[in-house]
Amino acid sequence: MLHRLLARLPLLLILALAVAGGVWLWQAKSGIPVSLAEPRKGPAVEAIYATGTVEAEKWARIAPVMPGRIAEILAAEGDSVKEGQPLARLDDREARARVSELEAKAAYWREELTRSGVLAERGIRSKEAEQKARSEYNQVTAAINAARQRRTDLLVTSPMDGVVLKRDGEVGELAEIKDALFWVGAPRPLRITAEVDEEDIVRVKLGQKVLIKADAFADAVQEARVDRVTPKGDPVNKTFRVRVMLPDDSPLLVGMTTEINIITRENPDALLIPASALVDGNKVFVVEDGLAQSRPVTTGIRGRTMMEVTAGLAVGTPVIAAPPAGLKSGDRVRLK
Repeated sequence: MLHRLLARLPLLLILALAVAGGVWLWQAKSGIPVSLAEPRKGPAVEAIYATGTVEAEKWARIAPVMPGRIAEILAAEGDSVKEGQPLARLDDREARARVSELEAKAAYWREELTRSGVLAERGIRSKEAEQKARSEYNQVTAAINAARQRRTDLLVTSPMDGVVLKRDGEVGELAEIKDALFWVGAPRPLRITAEVDEEDIVRVKLGQKVLIKADAFADAVQEARVDRVTPKGDPVNKTFRVRVMLPDDSPLLVGMTTEINIITRENPDALLIPASALVDGNKVFVVEDGLAQSRPVTTGIRGRTMMEVTAGLAVGTPVIAAPPAGLKSGDRVRLK
């Protein structure tokens, strides 16, 4: 009997090993396939994204006061100009002719007034004649002032000291009062004007750090600060205007389009996991002895791909990176 048992022992061992291997293989292949991600330390940043345009802090859009044909361009782009300096002249030939005509009338009535006064003193002409001459002279004088103002309005001038940032219109073109012929502004300081969604504006505060990227400087991220937030939003576009003041050494130029990120929260040493690992808003899954186990966590800053865990998880404890739908605690899992 003992000899028979000893003879069968190798076969029994082989069968036992085969069964154990089969069970292990079944368990390994029967689990739900998952991928693990290990929490890591790194910076966590919460930001509000917007696009904006670079513009001068002090600038003016200059259009003619009245329509007319451009007769002369008196300033070029890049020129430094002073307040009141002429930038362009519209055709004023008719206005000049009108002033000359009225000045001739004024001279006539001035002489008539003087003559009427002398004759009235001598009793040769009545006082009414003198009064009429004075009235006519005063009316012509008022008309001259209006005609001179009209001629002045045909001269496009700068309302401020600055630099001609842009010029539109050429000699011979007809300029309307809605047409901007010049943009004049101070070269420094510069700012970015951006439109922020109304759902995000409550998180924007004065002085917050702003990270700026522009296509012209694709490899550089520039830093600035929130300077002003308009108190009234745009009900049509549902946005609020935010001004970002640039440092004087900024290489950005007026008119450039930029992408900005307004930093609302920042933690330079956060514990980060994939945002896809979070389930039901406050828990993650870890793997213990081949089984998925849910674990409640407290989250902080959330980004598009990563998020911060502030409590409930330690460094070195992998989490299931993207738990499959319907995964429950106690479910058997296997690594993909």
